[in-house]
Amino acid sequence: MFFMRRGGVWDWKKEEGGEEMMEKARETLSLGAEESERVASLDVRPHRAGDAASFYEGFALRGIRVDRIQRGSLSCTFKVPPRLTDVSGNLSAGAIANLVDEVGAAAIHADGHHMKVSVDMSISYMSTAKVDDELEITSSVLGHKGGYSGTYVLLRNKTTGVIVAEGRHSLFGNLKSKI
Repeated sequence: MFFMRRGGVWDWKKEEGGEEMMEKARETLSLGAEESERVASLDVRPHRAGDAASFYEGFALRGIRVDRIQRGSLSCTFKVPPRLTDVSGNLSAGAIANLVDEVGAAAIHADGHHMKVSVDMSISYMSTAKVDDELEITSSVLGHKGGYSGTYVLLRNKTTGVIVAEGRHSLFGNLKSKI
């Protein structure tokens, strides 16, 4: 069985040779001995929220520099590291989404609100960024309604001025308890 698009609709379909395709997929996704060894050697320790940066935050955000912060907005600089690139040498879509998430949430915090959780992100990928490109990342708070907040995040190549991506980010946080 596999998922295919038929007339604009995605549907499951059973196909002859499906078992062979599944086996080939398993082989492709399985780790070799060297990769398995590298993963096993990672030192990932338990993390308590708020104590310090987690492995994830350190991996994804190491190197970001806050240039300007004011109520409801901030501007950062980020040099694209090799660890966040895809096979083509471009900043990966996931890394861009992570930057929209983190910098958008930081703008909410800069606006004097408590940290919130991401509800929705809409990102337009406009161009690519290569290793060692320096990006200017700006984030602005669009507004608040109850526990809901919205931000706008723009990633721009600092040298060329070309927009790499822009995103709208929605967040939600519980209102303060009256107890």
